[in-house]
Amino acid sequence: MSWNEPGGGNNRPRDPWGGNDQGPPDLDEALKKLQQRLSSLFGGRGGGSGAGSSGGSGGRMSGALLGVIAAGVITVWALLGFYQLDEQERAIVLRFGKYAGTMQPGLQWNPPLIDEVIKVNTTKIRAAQVREVMLTQDENIVEVTMSLQYIIDDPEKFVLEVRDPEVSLQHAAQSALRHVVGDSTMDLVLTEGRAAIAGDVRDRLQTYLDTYGTGIRVSKINIDEGKPPAQVQGAFDDVIKAREDEERVKNEAQSYANGIVPEARGRAQRVFEEASAYQQQVMAQAEGEASRFTQLLAEYEKSPKVTRDRLYLDAMQTVMANTNKVLVDVEGGNNVMYLPLDKLARPSGVGAASGSSRSGLSERDLRDITERLKQEFRRDIDVNDTRRSTR
Repeated sequence: MSWNEPGGGNNRPRDPWGGNDQGPPDLDEALKKLQQRLSSLFGGRGGGSGAGSSGGSGGRMSGALLGVIAAGVITVWALLGFYQLDEQERAIVLRFGKYAGTMQPGLQWNPPLIDEVIKVNTTKIRAAQVREVMLTQDENIVEVTMSLQYIIDDPEKFVLEVRDPEVSLQHAAQSALRHVVGDSTMDLVLTEGRAAIAGDVRDRLQTYLDTYGTGIRVSKINIDEGKPPAQVQGAFDDVIKAREDEERVKNEAQSYANGIVPEARGRAQRVFEEASAYQQQVMAQAEGEASRFTQLLAEYEKSPKVTRDRLYLDAMQTVMANTNKVLVDVEGGNNVMYLPLDKLARPSGVGAASGSSRSGLSERDLRDITERLKQEFRRDIDVNDTRRSTR
C-alpha cells in the first residue's frame, strides 16, 4: 500500500520522512536533513531540527560546493571526449562494445566511458619478415627469406573481423610462400626466378587476406635470400662456381666469334669482289680481242699480204721483247750464232768481283762487234754461194 494510506496503530498514516503530521512532508525540512547527512559524510557538523541561521548557511555552502564539484567533473568528462584525427588516421568507435561507426580526419567528440575510440593509421607502411625451410618441386630443400610491406586498407575489418590480424598475416605469408616455392624448381628459387616467385606470392597472399577479412593490403614483397641448407652449402657453392665458369667460357667464345666472324666475312667479301673484278676484266679483254679480231679480219680481206706481214712482225716483237737471248741460224749452214743482247744492252757499271772494278762495253766496242758480225755474215754468205755454185 502507499505510504499515506492508513495503517498501523491509531489508524495514523505512516510518514516516510519520520514525521507525525498527517499533511504532506515539508520540502525545506527534507532538504535540511539531506544536507545534514551529506555534511556528516564530508566532516561537517549538522544542526538539530531547531538549528539557527548559521546551520542554514553552512548547508547552502555545502550544496554550492557539491554543485561546483559536479560541474567540474562534468566539464572534465566532456573535455576528455574531444580528440583530433590526422589525415592518415581513422577511428573505430565502439559504444558499449558495439561498433558505432568510423570517424574521419578532423576534430571529433565521443562520450568518455561510453564510447571506446581505436585509432588506426591507414597510410603507414608496415613491414614483416618470413623465413622458412621448404621443399621445391624437384625435391630439394631450400631456405628462403622473404620481406613484405603492407598497409591497413580497411580499418573496420582490421580492428573487428580478426582477433590478431598481424599474426594472421604471418601465417598466410608462410602458407603462400610454401605453396609457390613448392611449385618451383630449386634453380628458379636460387637464381633468376625470385622476381616471379615474389609476384606469385603477393597475389596468393592478398587472396588469403581478403578471404580472412583482415583489412590488410600487401604493397610489396621481396625475396631477400634463397640458399640451400648449411649442411650442403659446400656442394651448392661448387655448382654455382661451375655455372659461373660455364657462363664465362660462353662469353669468351661469343667474344671470339664476334671478332673472327666479321673478319672472315670481310675476307670472303674481298675475294668475291676480286673474283667479280677478274670476271669483268676477262670479259672485257675477251670482248676487246674479239673486236680487234673483227677489225683485223676486215683489214685482212682488203690486203692479205700486208696484214699478214704486220701480224708476223707484231708477234715477233712481242716475243723478242720478253727475252734477252737471240739465236741466229744462217741459211744453208750449220753455224748458229748466239748474241748476248742482255750484256750488250747493259750500261756501264761497277762490278764487285774479287775486290776489283770492271767496266762495261763502250760505244766503240759495240761498233767493233757490229763490224765483226757483218764480216762474218758476209763470209758465211760467200761460202754458201760457193757451195751452191759447185753443186
